[in-house]
Amino acid sequence: MLRSVRSRIALCGVTTAVLVGLTTSGATPPASATPLADAENLFRPQLVTVDTPTRADKALLQTLGLDLTEHAGHDYVEVVLHTLADVTTLTGAGLDFDVRIPDLLAREAENNQANAAYAAATATSPLPSGRDAYRTLEDYNADMAALADQHPDLVERFALPHPSLDGKQIYGVEIGKDVTGPDRGLPTFLMLGVHHAREWPSGEHAMEFAVDLVRNYGTDARITDLVDRSRVVVVPVVNVDGFAKSRTDGGLIDLREADRGGTATILGTPGSAYMRKNCRLVDGQDTPDGSCALAATSNGGYGAGVDLNRNYGGYWGGPGASDLFADPTYRGASAFSEPETQNIRELVSGRHVTTLITNHTFSNLVLRPNGAAPDLVPSSEGVPLGDPYDEAALKALGDAMAAQNGYTSQHAWELYDTTGSTEDWSYNATGGFGYTFEIGAHEFHPPFLEVVDEYLGAGEYAGKGNREAYLLALENAVDPTTHSVLTGKAPAGATLRLQKNFATPTWDGVIEDTLNTTMTVGPDGRYTWHVNPSTRPVVMDRQVETVSGEPVAQESWTGTTLPLQSTDHEFTVGQDADLFEVVLDWPTPDDMDLEVYRKGADGSLTQVGSSGNFVGEKERVLLQAPEQGTYVLRAINFASVTPTWTLTASLFDAETSTVPGLVENWTLTCERDGRVVERVPVVIDRGQQLRVHLNACGRR
Repeated sequence: MLRSVRSRIALCGVTTAVLVGLTTSGATPPASATPLADAENLFRPQLVTVDTPTRADKALLQTLGLDLTEHAGHDYVEVVLHTLADVTTLTGAGLDFDVRIPDLLAREAENNQANAAYAAATATSPLPSGRDAYRTLEDYNADMAALADQHPDLVERFALPHPSLDGKQIYGVEIGKDVTGPDRGLPTFLMLGVHHAREWPSGEHAMEFAVDLVRNYGTDARITDLVDRSRVVVVPVVNVDGFAKSRTDGGLIDLREADRGGTATILGTPGSAYMRKNCRLVDGQDTPDGSCALAATSNGGYGAGVDLNRNYGGYWGGPGASDLFADPTYRGASAFSEPETQNIRELVSGRHVTTLITNHTFSNLVLRPNGAAPDLVPSSEGVPLGDPYDEAALKALGDAMAAQNGYTSQHAWELYDTTGSTEDWSYNATGGFGYTFEIGAHEFHPPFLEVVDEYLGAGEYAGKGNREAYLLALENAVDPTTHSVLTGKAPAGATLRLQKNFATPTWDGVIEDTLNTTMTVGPDGRYTWHVNPSTRPVVMDRQVETVSGEPVAQESWTGTTLPLQSTDHEFTVGQDADLFEVVLDWPTPDDMDLEVYRKGADGSLTQVGSSGNFVGEKERVLLQAPEQGTYVLRAINFASVTPTWTLTASLFDAETSTVPGLVENWTLTCERDGRVVERVPVVIDRGQQLRVHLNACGRR
């Protein structure tokens, strides 16, 4: 594979277009300027599709410090290139790419024009709120306040405990019957939006779901029943600083000039419309309020900021999260170093969040834990991650939700490896199910009409969409078979507390975590408390697949191939096997590549794997559960002056082993007048109901 041919062509096209723009505009560069400097200054951000046919390619891409989107498949990842230096980095790594959107700023202008046209033509949209345009941060805060003011017994607006780095208050709403009354032990469904600043639809869908529940409560039997049996908490904008900057810049400057009855529109250039991270300027130091708004532009989150969805504690500091401050996926100085993630940590730790959805854009995906591949080994644990303990149930709900919106349901690691993400921490620390929704097919914040269609469903998914998927998630949250239930007797008005202190594994160490939740016993002296299981998934038994020592079938070839030429060999998979491994080796530190194809009955070839590592790194393709048939193995001399090689194809059976787990308990206490009267250890599994009478708490 000639890995850099297409990318070199793309780079030449970009440079040529920029220089032509200088010529046709009549601009005269200053004497000290160079064509390269002018090209750099006029380069517009691009969205490109990078070929990543192997996990090694994806791993390489994650080391380049580029702005990776959430849109990816088994053989590609989409990336935002903000500067010519980004283009040079990508081409220098030898990764192919195609330019999908050549000018994101021009696309932003087009979207704003489409949004203006839609708003002008729409009195009320089909959304629950009737909105016809993206909200600003002020709009979100006003809408949450209005819901609480208009429905005081159903909605409570609350401020999260930690203001943003720029001094902004972060708000959420809680929805439930008698919402301001004592906690009755109901399960919590948590909906989050806008961890990444530029992902505006993620906040819109979170907010619309809140409005939907409130507007239909009392008239829609399904929604009324679900709200009565739960507490729904919605935080539509987690990253308030970044969103405010992205939304302000993304609105563009629209200067209009009358010309004999016509209108000429000049659209300004947004500086932070595609900002990703928060407004962290210096690790470990707060800055004066307002510093973020005054800071330089932050295209894609370069330079300043922490990627909040790499800052959570679960396996923090591992693959898919950068330790370089300037990188878009910078994980922060430590787990939970940012006020925004501290807010969500405390919110989850203080409630029994039985189901969580965190919304992002884009890719049309429903992602479930884990974020890192099951064969990776955190040094903090020394054993492979394996699949989540609740994999079957997590997959079943993910598939059911994806059937409503047309998205693809998959493990998060199948997009690419990530660590420190929201649901990886929340699921592994609490046992509550967690998912990421990647909303939309093509853009971070597309024309607003697409937000409407994604929420309500369009085409074959009309009347379903994310609205129906969210309702399925809420049904899962209230279903007692998906969590645990404590019942019993205790003194009326007593405070019951469930608490657990434990060590959460990061990639290289641990952090201390605490879950501390309370409820109030009702006037009849009986309680029912919907809780998460006492044993965390991260310490439960895990199934690990390991390759058997000897291959069940193997064939090797040796040969030579001239530079820029290739040599093919065929291998037949004639039996069922768990793994098909192809290794290309050579005796010198030169560069060769490997491609593997499935041969059709008509002789056609379909590529099923490839490997194109850096100089000196040998090539390997691994296929899981390969179909029986004929495969073509292609050794390519990319840049080897001594092109002698060995090619080995092997079939393996995999052995499944169990890493023993632990059993943990909650500590249940009964408190009266602020004093602990009774303390009981409680072990309870998912789907289990356990009766615990706190008789001693009633004695004086």
